Amino acid sequence: MSNLRAGVRREYNVRDLIDERPLSRFQLRVLALCVFIIVLDGFDSSIGFLAPSIADDLGIPLPKFGPVFSASLVGLMIASLTSGPIADRWGRKWVIVISTFIFGSFSLMTARATTAEELVFWRFLTGLGLGGALSNVIALVSEYVPQRIQLSLITTLLCGMPLGMLLGSLAGLAIIPLWGWRSVLYAGGFLPLLVAIISIKLLPESLRFLSLHRGEARAITRIVERIAPELQGAPVSLTALSDDQPRKLPIKHLFTEGRASNTVLLWITFFMNLLTIYFILSWLPGLLRQLGMPVSAGVTAFSCFGVGGIIGSLIQGYLMAGGRGRRVLAIEFAVSAVLIALLAFAGDSYALTLTLTLLLGISVQGAQAGLNGLAAEFYPTSIRATGVGWASGIGRIGSIIGPVLGGILILLQWEPRQIFLASTLPALAAASASLIRRNAG
Repeated sequence: MSNLRAGVRREYNVRDLIDERPLSRFQLRVLALCVFIIVLDGFDSSIGFLAPSIADDLGIPLPKFGPVFSASLVGLMIASLTSGPIADRWGRKWVIVISTFIFGSFSLMTARATTAEELVFWRFLTGLGLGGALSNVIALVSEYVPQRIQLSLITTLLCGMPLGMLLGSLAGLAIIPLWGWRSVLYAGGFLPLLVAIISIKLLPESLRFLSLHRGEARAITRIVERIAPELQGAPVSLTALSDDQPRKLPIKHLFTEGRASNTVLLWITFFMNLLTIYFILSWLPGLLRQLGMPVSAGVTAFSCFGVGGIIGSLIQGYLMAGGRGRRVLAIEFAVSAVLIALLAFAGDSYALTLTLTLLLGISVQGAQAGLNGLAAEFYPTSIRATGVGWASGIGRIGSIIGPVLGGILILLQWEPRQIFLASTLPALAAASASLIRRNAG
């Protein structure tokens, strides 16, 4: 660092350049744009709070919304599994831009749906964009920030997901009475299209990724000069470190070099936690409606869950600092199981339901932010998008099962209390997997 400040003319390795310096204004602008993309991803990720309004308007029975909820998650899973390897080989920027354009476009089409079948179709295509954007934004940000603050920044960045969900539910409260449920989806479509256009100009490619490609020297030089203007004209090394060399079949390398057991256990925790989150996001408003509460109660509870997610994501990096990640996650999953069980016995107590939902949002969504941060930290640059994408993709299988399982239990005429109690099991399984998983760093 002293050499940087003294202006000594030497060849700078792009990795050392990022790790040795504080964040520049350029990096902060990149982070801000990525946060905005994740906020919009969260805004469009769940339409659970819209389900009662859509059901009333289109005459679709509430149990039929299981496939609607799961459709976007199937698309999200496919995109998570496929976009990571693509981005690891051909770059993050255009995968993020195209994905954002896709989920914005098909959110607009969802707003025009008139049948359950159309909702399923358009939500599936929306999910293809949502999955491609999230995992690659995480990978890009993790490569643009110093390693010493990587975990904290990624978990903070991921507060954009619950923030987006919260903004969606608040928008629903404000504009559904005026213009109907379709207006929320129109807002969730136009904004991503605008951001996709802006990203073409303002979102850079990863420096570390560009350093793997000898033909990108000019692009690297321009970005280095924006990160460190005082180094203008200084020679920059394009030699990637050994763990950054591009890999053929990057999926295979998730299981090599001692990563196999942690990869599998990471997938289990992703699976179980996302099953829990998307069960709650999809069915909480509907179950509260079955308990005799008004539609506004479900939307308010959804908002509380979003507020809790923001709080949990913001504090997660601090909680997990110092190698405490495994223990913190296990505790959070266990606490989530207790809160869900208490929710089953909240009855018609509106205040208690909202309090429990807020706390549940802190624990379960904070844990998810921590999982994404650990995945980004665990895998090297050359397979980072693949590692994060596959963990997210496997987790999305759980997020698909959650809404479908909820619909099945409702069709089987389970009481809301029984459904809530059954949903404690995935949280307990995630706690067990976190205790088994070795601390990866």
